Amino acid sequence: MAGRRRHTRQQLNALPLVTGALVERLSHEGRGVARVEGKTVFVDGALPGETVSFRYTSRHGQFDEATVVDIANDHPDRVVPGCAHAARCGGCSLLHFAPDAQVRHKEAVLLELLLHQAKLVPERVLPPVTAPRWGYRRRARLSARVVEKRGELLLGFREKAAHFVADLSRCETLIPAVGQHLLDLRAVLNTLSCAAQIPQVEVAAGDTEVALLIRHMTPLSAEDITRLRAFAHTSGLRIYSQPGNIRTLLRLDGAEEPLTYTVAGLTLEFQPGDFVQVNGAINAQIVPLALDLLALTEHDTVLDLFSGLGNFTLPIAARAAQVMGIEGDAGLVARARGNATRLGLAHARFEVADLFSEAGIKGIPRAPWTRLLLDPPRSGAAEVLAALDLRGVERVCYVSCNPVTLARDAATLASVHGYTLAAAGVIDMFPQTTHVESIALFERR
Repeated sequence: MAGRRRHTRQQLNALPLVTGALVERLSHEGRGVARVEGKTVFVDGALPGETVSFRYTSRHGQFDEATVVDIANDHPDRVVPGCAHAARCGGCSLLHFAPDAQVRHKEAVLLELLLHQAKLVPERVLPPVTAPRWGYRRRARLSARVVEKRGELLLGFREKAAHFVADLSRCETLIPAVGQHLLDLRAVLNTLSCAAQIPQVEVAAGDTEVALLIRHMTPLSAEDITRLRAFAHTSGLRIYSQPGNIRTLLRLDGAEEPLTYTVAGLTLEFQPGDFVQVNGAINAQIVPLALDLLALTEHDTVLDLFSGLGNFTLPIAARAAQVMGIEGDAGLVARARGNATRLGLAHARFEVADLFSEAGIKGIPRAPWTRLLLDPPRSGAAEVLAALDLRGVERVCYVSCNPVTLARDAATLASVHGYTLAAAGVIDMFPQTTHVESIALFERR
């Protein structure tokens, strides 16, 4: 790559410690931004206004990266991390920043991107959506690896700026049923004959039960299955074997009950491999918020794109005349249809379509939609907004997991489709991290 220089760890460690660097601001990724001899340096663990010493972790043509070693003066919102593994684990990057300050930073990132990329200022800034900052994570993918020198399997997130698995004894952001018992889980995994062939363990939780999906590259032995069943019994966790893709999931006790969670008074069923929002307490707030922003009446017809298993669609059906959810994952659509039937919401329909393809978008029914809800992945909804006829849609609610693509799509909604940005605000879906999730309302001029 032009302008890029590669340095070994030994070369970087040989560089002198940089002292007396003033941190000017916080980057969108939550790193302190300093300048050394005119060159930008992103300093992990530093906060604005602090004078720090740091050591380089990588060097590039246009910028360098570093990690803080010493701080001469603490930012007023600097806190002692509430996790013993904060220095090494890469799962969380803002543990040193007070939770309320994290939210203010995320709100500033959102508003800055909307202003500079879309030239838009929301008429109303919504109050941040927040919930408890610890033990919130009900979905996660933990890496696993046997370290030969230690002769044991490690389980956790990746280390900061490295591909190694962090040696975690516990995780404070995972739901306690898993996060506070990582050592117990590690212990049983280390007894398995295929321990060296387990690359990951996924966590999936509903409101009352927690599932662990154990990915293994070689078959489990009969003794392995016995040990895992015993662990499931003593821990109260559901244990699933996953020898291949998600279709190979098998619950080891043979039961087939789905997981469930409740939102807006409706209980939705899902399978352990399905996508659900990571933070259940936040999801319980943003669904009714989205419905309120859409100002639904019993006469509205609503289109819900990227609808998943009906997280927004089914609560919308309880208020509107008609709703259609469109999703690219056929399994999620099957679950959504099953939920609609079980809940007696006959006027909620679901279709499978690839919303990133021209053919999929052309297949969207051209009904007289009055409301639109968008909840796309990180890549956003550019293809849909470029092709969809929105002339009858009075309100658009956009739930975003990436403020960069939200700003891009907001510009399209305003300049191409004629909407105003009536409201926007941040959703603290991932406390202690730099992930910025948000919600925005667009109204027809």
